[in-house]
Parts: sequence; C-alpha cells; structure tokens
Amino acid sequence: MSERLVLAGGSVFDGVTPERADVLVVDGRIEAIGSGIDGDVVLDVTGQTVLPGFIDCHVHVMFSEIDSWRILQTPFSLLFFQAARNLRVTLESGITTVRDAAGADYGIRRAVETGLIPGPRMRNAITMLSQTGGHGDDHLPSGCDAPLLPVHPGAPGALVDGVAEARVKVRELVRARADWIKVATTGGVLSADELGNRQFRDDELAEITAEAAMAGLDVMAHAHAAEGIKAAVRHGVRSIEHGVYLDDEAIELMLRHGTWLVPTLSAPLAVVERAAAGASALPRGAVEKAKAVLETHTESFRRAVDAGVRIAMGTDSGVGVHGTNLAELELMAKAGMAPFDVLRASTRGGAELLRLDEEIGRVQPGFAADLVVLDGDPADLSAVASRVTTVVQAGRVVRSGEEGK
Repeated sequence: MSERLVLAGGSVFDGVTPERADVLVVDGRIEAIGSGIDGDVVLDVTGQTVLPGFIDCHVHVMFSEIDSWRILQTPFSLLFFQAARNLRVTLESGITTVRDAAGADYGIRRAVETGLIPGPRMRNAITMLSQTGGHGDDHLPSGCDAPLLPVHPGAPGALVDGVAEARVKVRELVRARADWIKVATTGGVLSADELGNRQFRDDELAEITAEAAMAGLDVMAHAHAAEGIKAAVRHGVRSIEHGVYLDDEAIELMLRHGTWLVPTLSAPLAVVERAAAGASALPRGAVEKAKAVLETHTESFRRAVDAGVRIAMGTDSGVGVHGTNLAELELMAKAGMAPFDVLRASTRGGAELLRLDEEIGRVQPGFAADLVVLDGDPADLSAVASRVTTVVQAGRVVRSGEEGK
C-alpha cells in the first residue's frame, strides 16, 4: 500500500490568494487538497504556505565560477562532480525544476532522472550556438582557443556560420538529445564582443528555428540588445534570455508573438560581486559592462512587466552562486513586479514556458508533488531563501523541518 504524505495545517498558494488547506501526496503526485486529511506521514506546516516547487529557467550547473583561469585549471571530469553538488544545493534551496542553458549534457539529466544524483528535474540546451566571433566563440587574441568546456561526446561544437552549418549543428544537438536549442543573437557581458551588436543573419536564424521545429524543439535566445532581441522574436524563438535593452518595438513584438522573457536580473549583479570577491581572470571589460547594464536591465524588465510580456524566472546561476537562486524573486519584486506575480512567474510561468504545465507548476490533484513550504508572509519576498522550510520533489521530502529557518 502506498504511503500517504500530508502537509497539514498550512495555506496553499496556487497562483492566486493563499487559502487554508491540507495537501495529500500519494505515489509522487498530489492526490487531494482539503481539510482534515489523514496520512501515514504528516508534516505540520501550520502558519506556513505550500507552493509549487520553484522553476529556474536559466542555470548552468556545469559552471561553478566565472574566473576563466580557474576554470581552465579544473580537470574536465571534476566539473561533473561539481555539477552534482550544484544540482543538490539547487534542489535543497527550493528549485525543483531547471532549464540548463548550456553545459549540462544528456548524461547529467539521466543521472538525475534515474536517481543516481539528487537534483531538480532538468531540461537541457547542452550548448549555445554562436557565430564565429560571437558570444560563444572562445578564440583569444593570442591565437589560442580557451573554451570553458571542451567539445566532448555529449556536447557538440557550437560555432555556426552559414545556413548549411546551422542545419547540421541543430541536428547534432538533436542527436545529443538536447531538450532546447539555444542561440546567441547579441554579444554578452562575459565575452569580449560588443554587447550591443546583433549576431547571426536572418537566413541563419530562420534555419536554426525551422530545424529545431522539425525536431519538436523550442529555441531560446541569449539577447541583450534590441536588434538582436527583435530578430530572435521575428524568427520564432520561444524565450528571450536577459533582455537588457528592450525598446518599444521589441516589447510589442514579444507581445504579438507570445514570446517569453527570462530576465536573469541576478546575472550582472553576480559578475560585479564575484569580481569584488577576487575573480580576477575575467574577459576584458566584463565588470564594466555588468555595472553599465544594471539600471537599464531593471528598467527594461519593469517596462516588459507593465506591458504584459510573459515572464518566467531565471537566474543564470553558474555566473552567480548555485543555491542562491531565490534571490532573483526579491530582485523581480524590487523592480516593480507584484509579489504574487513573481511567485506565479517562478512556478506556473516556468512550467508553461517549458511546456510542462500539465505536469508541474500547480498545487492541484494529479500534478507531480513538487512542493515548497515557505514560512512567513508569502507576499514578502525579502530574504525568501531563508524562509524555505520544506522541499518535496515527486513526493519525496528532500528537506524538512527547521533547516530553512
């Protein structure tokens, strides 16, 4: 007979106003929501709020720092053990599903799925497609190439030039069992290229999105500047990552196409903080670029929210410290998003973006029992990470009691 787990005495947040209810979990799924439910194992969550597990739509679990010299001195196989640690602390923080935006291959996802290592549910892009000289090109002025991760059996090369190569690279990622295709349509903070320059021509972008669609995959676009954002949206990407420089036309296009924004407000802050903490081997100008975008990034996010652009939470963890993901919620609230909207973007919104909204992202009967229990007022997102007391994934308690208080 299956064990009946009850989270009793608390309130349930399922996207609207929290309401008093118990939650019954059986065989990894939510069986019932109501009052006075009996169970074999009862967790007393009186005075607390049960929410869907949080979803981080932009992480890099294979990266634990941004100091390129330290990364280059790290044995290749050690990165996988570090990824296992990063996955564990991310799950324990309350993130029960992630989209890895480059780095993690299919083997890491399978290690989580089979229970070999603890971690959030995963959807992986494996690598980021980049033009030569673009955000993902690790060629140095010395003539040397210094990729943060070498090409290996689980991760094909990422440089793409021309329509024919675009077709081949997407097919290689499909063969590697990518869940998403990621493309860089502008420069980046942690690369030596210009942040505002558009990357990839229209015919290349069209081929990438068309070939992904043939395989039933969506495309996510690293895009900071307006022209690269608009090009990506016009060619049918499902989500814009970062979106630092959103102009009115870009916002209108996103609304028209139903494109999601994953803002990663944490990312530039993390670059500044890590540099201050001693990360010295950063690309030329990276810290200056990070500082320069902080205010504009926040303003663009606020304008997107006010316009009604669909938002899903993402952190760019790996640039920042794994396990601190929930700090993004406070940044989103400070930038002008209503607290309950932030919670929706960090749960149901992420599930919808990832097309998992019939499986996760809700506290409703039939959904997977990925749950987080939050102490205190759920509308107060200050120091939210310190108030997570219980984390449940697929009905299994991975963190409970007083640990988060």
